Amino acid sequence: MRALISYGVAGLILIAGAIWLGSGVFVTGGKGPGNGERPIVAVVSNDKPVSADPVLSAEVDAKSKAAEEAKKAADAAKAEADTAATALNAADTEAKKRELAEELEAKRLAAEKAKTAADAAKKAADDAAAAHKTAEEEATKLKTELDAVNTISQRVAEAGSETGKEQSVRTETFAVQAFPIDVPLRGRTKAKSMTTITPETTGIVSAINVTKGQAVKPGDVICTLDEGTRAAAVAQAEAALAQAQVDFDTNKQLRGKGLATANSANALESALKAAQAGFDQAKAEFDRTQVKTEVAGIVQDPLAMVGSMLSPGQPCATVVELDPMLFVASVPEARIGLAKLGLKAKIDTVTGQSVEGEVSYIASLADEATRSFPIEIQIPNKDGKVLSGVTATATVTMGTVPAHLLPQSVLTLDDQGALGVRTVKDGVVEFYPITIVSDSRQGVWVTGLPPTADVITMGQEYVISGQKVNATNVTGTAVSKEAEAAAEGVKS
Repeated sequence: MRALISYGVAGLILIAGAIWLGSGVFVTGGKGPGNGERPIVAVVSNDKPVSADPVLSAEVDAKSKAAEEAKKAADAAKAEADTAATALNAADTEAKKRELAEELEAKRLAAEKAKTAADAAKKAADDAAAAHKTAEEEATKLKTELDAVNTISQRVAEAGSETGKEQSVRTETFAVQAFPIDVPLRGRTKAKSMTTITPETTGIVSAINVTKGQAVKPGDVICTLDEGTRAAAVAQAEAALAQAQVDFDTNKQLRGKGLATANSANALESALKAAQAGFDQAKAEFDRTQVKTEVAGIVQDPLAMVGSMLSPGQPCATVVELDPMLFVASVPEARIGLAKLGLKAKIDTVTGQSVEGEVSYIASLADEATRSFPIEIQIPNKDGKVLSGVTATATVTMGTVPAHLLPQSVLTLDDQGALGVRTVKDGVVEFYPITIVSDSRQGVWVTGLPPTADVITMGQEYVISGQKVNATNVTGTAVSKEAEAAAEGVKS
């Protein structure tokens, strides 16, 4: 019982809502004040006069007129017969009665013929009226089926043509612009080099001359090894060199006086060179106790400890070269044809830094897993603020393409579902399919339009291709400037 009551109440609510909606008015825009208003019931039921076949209508009218004329003739014949009957009753002679009876019979027969003709004409008129009604019903059915397949814009166009007025639309002229092809890349920053500073000799670390995070330049001492006997070796080599030099100088003086043979200098000269080589070697070995860096950068781990034994190849410290910094990423194979060395790029790090650089390296071999090509962008980093290993995104400008910047509100679909815009040329609507290149706060960048196009910015949903319209171009007017100001407000 409760279910029946609930369904009954719901039905009453639906009926009340339908009656309320049916009492409204449907307004078609662009027709001026007071025009284009139709009751909702007429829109839903498509209650529009449907014209039937004009030939059938004329036939119905002619047969109806003939039936009326036959009826009038029958009425006249009946009146004449009644008059003859009256005269017959009033006649006083047999001859007169006989004459009047014959006349009465003739008029009766004429009245019957007229009545028969009137009935036939009435039947023909009824048949013609039935045929006319059938034709009207068929025409109404065809119109209903046509409206079912017509789009909303086509119905609106037909309604506008019936009123004899062209649909009003607003247009704005858009010209082609050079749209930059920006390829976004996601990657990370990377130090140009990480150099491991190692000694050239074996020794015990006696001092660490730097700390982690310290900036160094080429020639700075990183750590010092114990001199050991190297100083004594240098002193011994230096003494040997001095003795060889004295022997050579003495021999030279003797040869100048003729007291020594000329070939006696050969042995002394060889001894002098050997002493010099021994000294240089001892001095170089001594200098190797000072482990120096050949690159500029920041000192990082691993860092040797005082007292540890180092041999050639073991790290004393690591120096990270931060200037220039590199941004490493991969370019999709679909865009690698646009990549070139020297292209400018803008890099934004997750730390909020924004720097500029240029492409310095493009790999010739694609990654087997991702089918993308590694790329490096070199970033000036003299102040060292950009650190290595930070996640970042880069936007590389790889050229330009001609495109139009349009408001998103002008985009529409045709009957086949293709995305595009409607334009007006010489007062006639045209539809252009478009391709969206990019989306921004100012609008959408699209391709597929002629260099200059009068795009419909208001009323594009109420017109179809090929329809004549009354277009008002607002380019450069206050309306256009207000729209631009609103767009700037959204941008800010």
